[in-house]
Amino acid sequence: MRILIVSQMYPGPTAPDLGPFVAQMENALRERGNEVELAVLDTRAGGKLRYLTLARRAATARRPDVVWAHFLVPSGLIAALAGRAPLVVTAHGRDVRNVGEIPGVAAATRLVVRRAATVVCVSDYLRRELETRIPAARGKTEVVSSGVDRERFAVTPPPDGPPRFLCVGSLDERKNVAGLVRAYHEAGLLASHGLRLRLIGYSHDAFHPIRKVADKVPGVDVVGFTSPGELAAAYRDCYAFVYPSRLEGFGLPLLEAMDHGCLCLSTICGASPEVSGDTAVYVNPYDFGDIVRGLRRLVDMPAGERRRL
Repeated sequence: MRILIVSQMYPGPTAPDLGPFVAQMENALRERGNEVELAVLDTRAGGKLRYLTLARRAATARRPDVVWAHFLVPSGLIAALAGRAPLVVTAHGRDVRNVGEIPGVAAATRLVVRRAATVVCVSDYLRRELETRIPAARGKTEVVSSGVDRERFAVTPPPDGPPRFLCVGSLDERKNVAGLVRAYHEAGLLASHGLRLRLIGYSHDAFHPIRKVADKVPGVDVVGFTSPGELAAAYRDCYAFVYPSRLEGFGLPLLEAMDHGCLCLSTICGASPEVSGDTAVYVNPYDFGDIVRGLRRLVDMPAGERRRL
């Protein structure tokens, strides 16, 4: 089968953290004998004009048997307008939340849903959100959760050396990173246990750079985007994974951390409970005191519970 993948996110030389899950799915399709062509963006540079490049790449691709677009808008819209091949679209999270919040997105999403043969949602939470916002999606949605590379992300022994908390994801308001830094400072984990906090991710310009907050808090290390190999090493080296997100369509970093056997602090919002089940310490991300208590609870857990082997 000839499959055209259309995505506004794909890992590239300047942005190896940009949609690595899309590349993983591409490789899986190739391993199963499919012929795959890409119409993708592998950089954050270019502003909104880069979507014209994506549209040109989708329109000039060889005629596929099926088109698989990642994200409802803009990738799904571009794929819907580029040709008449059967269309499958995967909704990942923010693209659903944008419906009703950004002018024009609801109308564009309705067009995509009408055109699509199937709309894949990465969590049941996201399916419910999409069907509430776009009723026409009912009967077209399928839930297929994202996965991780079990060879790269595998259970490891607790790390040697100074213990560290780890948070991975967009360093922005949705992920509640500033609240996490404040809670880490309030919990006094550096002074009491020598626990540092490492933040790995990309900070959007629309959000005050997290460095301005982190620089005022001893023990916080901010790292930009990183390669998949470096990310796996960061999971191996962490004491516990902390992820008090306010908006979560799935939570792939949680799944990666769990595969490493990390003890996790998760959030009651969105799909996180769907991913973490009963293996995490849950907090209300809108309750600062609850995050502080959650961090302290991780530290107070018996050593045998810090890694779930």
